[in-house]
Amino acid sequence: MPRAAVLGHPVSHSLSPVLHLAAYAVLGLDWSYEAIDVDTPDLATFLSSRGDEWVGFSLTMPLKAEAARLADFVEPQAKLLGTVNTLVPAGKGEYRHWVGANSDIHGMVAAFAEADAVRVGEAVIVGGGATATSAVAALASMGATAPYVLLRDRARAGALMRAASRMGVKPRFLNIASQEGLAALSRADAVMSTVPAEAGAALAARIHESGTRVRGVLLDAVYVPVSTPLSLAWGELGGVSVSGVRMLLHQAGEQVRLMTGQSAPVEAMDLALAKVLTNS
Repeated sequence: MPRAAVLGHPVSHSLSPVLHLAAYAVLGLDWSYEAIDVDTPDLATFLSSRGDEWVGFSLTMPLKAEAARLADFVEPQAKLLGTVNTLVPAGKGEYRHWVGANSDIHGMVAAFAEADAVRVGEAVIVGGGATATSAVAALASMGATAPYVLLRDRARAGALMRAASRMGVKPRFLNIASQEGLAALSRADAVMSTVPAEAGAALAARIHESGTRVRGVLLDAVYVPVSTPLSLAWGELGGVSVSGVRMLLHQAGEQVRLMTGQSAPVEAMDLALAKVLTNS
């Protein structure tokens, strides 16, 4: 039986099995998909020990940069970013090699499009990690080639800065606690938050305290809870918020396409995801 999995550390919370298994059922594929805990130092050994029954892997934190380093071939956009969240094998046995791709970009663009944010001018990225690096590419494809990036420590955004330089994108860095950062949020057409829920809650409190009004579309990568303190505050202050669930859905759909070679049944995947989230 063909097998696939999501890898990460920790990974037991992942909803990827729900999405992929729902897709396989509709596509008529007798495939398995599971969550496997793998940390960064163990990824190379794990991949080299897999047999030909393995048809693909989804990668979550903290494996995205290491997956890009280990892949035998990385699709051009993912190579520019230095971050991979999908590995698909090519060839068999001793001739097999791993191809790396990044479906996070597709997921972000599709999620923003659900709120009619397709072409944007001013954009803001909150955070500076691997997901923020993907956000640079997503927002650039939507027209924002000089996004503001809100951080506590710019020194931790080295990978984002290198990726942006390779893409010809010129991010403007601001402290997440500054008045300039709040002003950038108020002007933004699109905002991508990539920070953990607690950091997003702190930002939400600051926006509320300052009385800042917003007008753009916020996509919060956090999807548990579905409505985060940041997304709730954004809606209350004049903006439109999109749940990270939508990004999760669309990036998984792209992974299904890459692994199976067939168009993903996104509607069925969406229903399966909604059922799990409703019962959780």
